[in-house]
Amino acid sequence: MSGHSKWSTIKRKKGAADAKRGKLFTKLIREIATAAGIAGGDPDANPRLRLAIDKARGANMPKDNIERAIKKGTGEGEGERFEEVTYEGYGPGGVAVMLRTLTDNRNRTVGEIRHAFTKHGGNLGEAGCVAYLFEKRGVIALDGDFDLEQLYELALEAGAEDVIEGEGGVEVVTEPDAFEPVRDAISGGGLALADAEVTMRPSTTVAVQGSEAEGMIRLAEALEDLDDVQEVYANFDIPEDEMERLAGA
Repeated sequence: MSGHSKWSTIKRKKGAADAKRGKLFTKLIREIATAAGIAGGDPDANPRLRLAIDKARGANMPKDNIERAIKKGTGEGEGERFEEVTYEGYGPGGVAVMLRTLTDNRNRTVGEIRHAFTKHGGNLGEAGCVAYLFEKRGVIALDGDFDLEQLYELALEAGAEDVIEGEGGVEVVTEPDAFEPVRDAISGGGLALADAEVTMRPSTTVAVQGSEAEGMIRLAEALEDLDDVQEVYANFDIPEDEMERLAGA
């Protein structure tokens, strides 16, 4: 798996620190409310809302919080309205970075993002500067012990695009529309999923090491820590041993 996937794996293994759980819930509530506001509060008829609820449940968000977020989005509850905005830029070593944000104040958001890029050796770019390097895909990650042949059979029969074996585990890649059927087929076959999401997957990667690798990880962490940033996508490729060292630093 490429560097961005290794980073996702390491973050899962580290777990959500208690101090950051409130921040994670805030981001998930924004996502649920926005999805409900766009296409209604019925998850059966709203795929984006359904995925947001699945992610919230995976983070052990209480049912009451989820229901309140849906009502907030559909106008039944009080709360801000958020606008979805994408930002693009470059990290150390020329790494392409894309951010998906939900914001109620563009000036605040762009200021915070620009500050993070500048502080960690990157720069905020113009719209479209790196978007062409990413493709929207479903990514289902598995690690640990499981029957690889069974995974191939379940995934490909359900419509997966590819199954990628790597040092940190296995990733199943799908078209966005095939994500849920493939995920459900794999979990329905008794295989445990480490992670499953629809994301922006880079078509090419940039190898970085040493100070550039450290700077890129620090930049990714700083961006992810911003309240308005929902997702950080980047095409860095860092060697496995160095990634582990940086994650533990």
